[in-house]
Amino acid sequence: MTLDERVTREKDVLRTAALEVAGVSHFYGKRKALDNVSFVVEPGSFTVLLGLNGAGKSTLFSLITHLYATRSGKIWIFGYEIGRQTREALRRLGVVFQPRTLDLELTVMQNLIYHAALHGIGPREAKRRAGAVLARAGLAERAGDRVRNLSGGLIRRVEIARAFLHRPELLLLDEATVGLDVKARADIIAQVRALVASEGIGVLWTTHLIDEIAKTDSVVILHEGKVREKGLATEILARTGAPDMAAAFVKVTGAHMHTEANP
Repeated sequence: MTLDERVTREKDVLRTAALEVAGVSHFYGKRKALDNVSFVVEPGSFTVLLGLNGAGKSTLFSLITHLYATRSGKIWIFGYEIGRQTREALRRLGVVFQPRTLDLELTVMQNLIYHAALHGIGPREAKRRAGAVLARAGLAERAGDRVRNLSGGLIRRVEIARAFLHRPELLLLDEATVGLDVKARADIIAQVRALVASEGIGVLWTTHLIDEIAKTDSVVILHEGKVREKGLATEILARTGAPDMAAAFVKVTGAHMHTEANP
């Protein structure tokens, strides 16, 4: 591909895709964890990356966030290639990792201000932004609480608020509801869907739980490192002839999927 062709292509992606994953493969030694994975997340969309534990979701997450180098295939975030234009790509990305990453001994506000500093946001602006994102998440009254004293669901909500501090255009969440009760799960999903509706951000939500999918979501089914199906949930149901996403998952993978966090 020539320079002019690449620039043209990236401008096209910039207009249309929050995230594009194209032909990505990844190996751990001789074991292939991802096999020619390709899909797109549109701006203002909620896209579910659905797969069993071990399907390759976390590996792909690590490649998109540049924790691992992409050696086969390409990944673009709003037209910026993660391997070549890393700074510009990551500037547009907010991330909620599966493991808890807040400092338990600091207050909620201290955690957010520290995170803002990592993005080059000064203390005054950081405090203003932190107050705004906490208010939007219904957590303003918890700003002075030590994280250690919060429930798992509240910690997750704080992490989502923190990920939005630098105003990303794409939000990635890796198994964000693992270990939470039914109400906490519902609160987290509602919080993220509200961000999509109000801010127009793109979301990639990785999960192994079927009941976290809405009919209007885009879905990428990842199984044993390969994309087995992708498209709107309604389109997948129509193509597979399945009555629901659990049955569709079985049809395309031959495996069964959980429908609740605590089966």
